[in-house]
Amino acid sequence: MPEGENSEQRPSLTQRLVMRLMGGRADEIERQSREWFVVCPNCGLERTYWDIGGVRYKARSRGKRIGLRCPSCGKRGMHPVEHRP
Repeated sequence: MPEGENSEQRPSLTQRLVMRLMGGRADEIERQSREWFVVCPNCGLERTYWDIGGVRYKARSRGKRIGLRCPSCGKRGMHPVEHRP
C-alpha cells in the first residue's frame, strides 16, 4: 500500500472524539500518532497507528503488539508496534 493512501480517509470515532476533546493539540496528536508503525509479521506491511484509526499521544512502550488482520496478505496476527520518530 503506498504511503499516504489512507491519509485522506475519514478519521475513526476514537480519533474524532480525541480531536474534539483536545482540539488545541490536534496537529500534535496526529503527528505523534504517525510516528508509531504497525508491522504485519507475515508480509511486512507497515502502516501508521493513525492510518489504522488509532491514537498514540505522549506514549511510550516496548514490545507492544495488537491483534489485526492485514489488508495486504489477509492473515490475522499480533502486529508489533514500533516508534520511529
